[in-house]
Amino acid sequence: IILYELEQSDFTVPRIYLCFCSQVLLQGEIYEIEGNIFRLKINEAAPLRARYEVPDVLIKEPTTQKLSLSQKEGGVLVLTSVNEDYKLRVTANPFQVELQFKDETVLSMNSNGLLYFEHLQPPPSDRYSLWQEKFGSFLDIKAHGPSSVGMDFSLHGFDHLYGIPQHTESLLLKNTSDGDAYRLYNLDIFGHKIHDKIGIYGSVPLLIAHKPDRTLGIFWLNSSETLVDINTKAVPEVRLHIPTESAADISKQRAVPLTDVRWMSESGIIDVFLLMGPTAFDIFRQFAQLTGTQALPPLFSLGYHQCRWNYEDEQDVKAVDAGFDEHDIPYDVIWLDIEHTDGKRYFTWDKKKFQNPKRMQELLRKKKRKLVVIVDPHIKADPMYTLYSQGKEKGYFVKDRNGKDFEGICWPGSSYYLDFTNPEVRKWYADQFAFKTYKGSTNILFVWNDMNEPSVFKGAELTMQKDAVHYNNWEHRELHNLYGFYQQMATAEGLIKRSSGKERPFVLTRSFFAGSQKYGAVWTGDNTAEWGYLKISIPMLLTISMAGISFCGADVGGFIGDPEPELLVRWYQAGAYQPFFRGHSNMKSKRREPWLFGEKNTQIIREAIRERYVLLPYLYTLFYRAHTEAEPVMRPLWIEFPEKLETFGVEDEYMLGNALLVYPVTDKEAKAVSVLLPGSKEVRVIQSCSAFQPTQIYYTIPIFQRGGTVIPLKTAAGKSTEWMTNISYELRVALNTEACAVGELYLDDGHSFQYLHKKQFLQIEATQHTYCQWKCLVKYGNISLMCCLVKFPE
Repeated sequence: IILYELEQSDFTVPRIYLCFCSQVLLQGEIYEIEGNIFRLKINEAAPLRARYEVPDVLIKEPTTQKLSLSQKEGGVLVLTSVNEDYKLRVTANPFQVELQFKDETVLSMNSNGLLYFEHLQPPPSDRYSLWQEKFGSFLDIKAHGPSSVGMDFSLHGFDHLYGIPQHTESLLLKNTSDGDAYRLYNLDIFGHKIHDKIGIYGSVPLLIAHKPDRTLGIFWLNSSETLVDINTKAVPEVRLHIPTESAADISKQRAVPLTDVRWMSESGIIDVFLLMGPTAFDIFRQFAQLTGTQALPPLFSLGYHQCRWNYEDEQDVKAVDAGFDEHDIPYDVIWLDIEHTDGKRYFTWDKKKFQNPKRMQELLRKKKRKLVVIVDPHIKADPMYTLYSQGKEKGYFVKDRNGKDFEGICWPGSSYYLDFTNPEVRKWYADQFAFKTYKGSTNILFVWNDMNEPSVFKGAELTMQKDAVHYNNWEHRELHNLYGFYQQMATAEGLIKRSSGKERPFVLTRSFFAGSQKYGAVWTGDNTAEWGYLKISIPMLLTISMAGISFCGADVGGFIGDPEPELLVRWYQAGAYQPFFRGHSNMKSKRREPWLFGEKNTQIIREAIRERYVLLPYLYTLFYRAHTEAEPVMRPLWIEFPEKLETFGVEDEYMLGNALLVYPVTDKEAKAVSVLLPGSKEVRVIQSCSAFQPTQIYYTIPIFQRGGTVIPLKTAAGKSTEWMTNISYELRVALNTEACAVGELYLDDGHSFQYLHKKQFLQIEATQHTYCQWKCLVKYGNISLMCCLVKFPE
């Protein structure tokens, strides 16, 4: 590809024309977006048919700013940002774009000449060419021909990269020089391996690079199958030649890292956002500016969830619920998997096992608890099933390449798949959650979207064929990674709609994409009851959190298999300090309610769950900050200590907010652990949330509070979050070396949108200066009050 022509008007949207040797014209557009974001779009100038551009992920069309032209000569175009800190240097031949900050190159595009763009062509006479390929017994016909795109990026001075979930891999992204690229392709992989770059249930094409003085992000907005190659190398530092320097001086020049990242997608266009930070928190805000912030969850969903495939009937649910009370263990939600339905027909009940689901829910309501049921995207092929008959009649199912409804095999047997990319289908689907339509449901019933990659048991890679056809005649290959995103969107809208817009929804999804944070929670999928899966869950959750989805968790105990008691205990201790906290197990696993492993282990699990409930005011405040400021609830150490190199690769401990350092114990029969305390003067041990004692390591895990912080807590745990309304609060203070501390407490009704629509919330900022003076800034909606408490030294 070479630069063909530059077209400029007012430089708000500079256009760059490129061409192949075959003279196929591409049109590139460069934007500056307010907030230190730059965007590059490349598409065919005159394609034979429209190419797919990802819709609905961006919360709005970004506001552009006017770039100014500072140089145009000799095949070089230099554009300067509004604040004049950034320059875009566009070179004609070969085509290359350098992004400079104060004349220092931070990032360059196509510096390795790997930009490629397969243009659409008329069908060849030989239909057995690149237009079709076989995957096992499956034939994939590319109805519009090959259309892959790709580009390389060089990150100057960076060798620590993070992001691009979801993989069962380390926190730090690894070099892929062995040819094993990171894959972004949502798949149902039961019992997935660990330390594998294959894509699993979700995809967020956001890569974050960090060095001590800067963090940047690359958001590759493409929903087709995508591969990411990474290669870090050391290059000599570029220095001006000084004649008096000796050869020895030159040989001592510092080698600086250079990381090449290559993105390759099967289809679509090149649409990439460069998030220039410069801090990690700036990156999170910039990404949220594009894709939205984490939805503020209802308070109950931050409590403990008890799930199993499957609780058998109403009596089983009643017995498990009573078991928590009998053993004095708090919990908020009990879950029902696919067996609660009438023959895997979602929005129905097995009338033999659940004869009166409203009565069952009324029992839970009196206990101030909730119910979650599963609703998968596949629809059982049964003319007597309303969802099937209506979907068939209205043409709401995904089509195969011949125009017939796509048929696949899933839990019900022969199944059809709703086309959630169609806004009309999403609206109809949302209406299914209305109480008059979803018989037996009440306002304490919430939803779990599973199998929405989508999972097709006898499909290629257990998913939908790429040549299936969606709304507006788009092939499935174009939008595969969006399917689960759209189902969760429709489900959340349905739960909001059933309450006339008053109540916050709770929706858990297995499949996700950039922007899924707006609609609820995700989990890491079908893990295994082994120590390695407990250990890998930490970097997996940290990576998802950095990609904007704060409400994430892993199945406590492991979904597949039977955990030994020690592993189960350790998993509860870890899960209590992670955003989404759910115990879950497979139907072939032995029952594992918390009281089934002996009194000693029951006591430890009870204390771990109680610690979670005591911590809820702090956790809820963190979620409010995630909702308003895009700050991850669970974050790697390097985010809080960005200049400390020793934190950059740490993945066995993490920060919960800015105040708590958590070290889950993930090794069997651990007698001692070694915890990194960065800036040790800033971190002090507390005895409130976890009474950690090195001599009793089996009974707890190390939790540390950072000096200079104030953590809001409840003084005791209750049976559920609603039971704790009248339990008093306490502020736990850890002074820094200057004898100061700052913290925050956010409160609202915990379930409605009144905090947003009517500003009904309470926000308190607590500050302690010296050992004796307290100040609190109280905000009630738009009203602010300053209060001061003077504590006299004893």
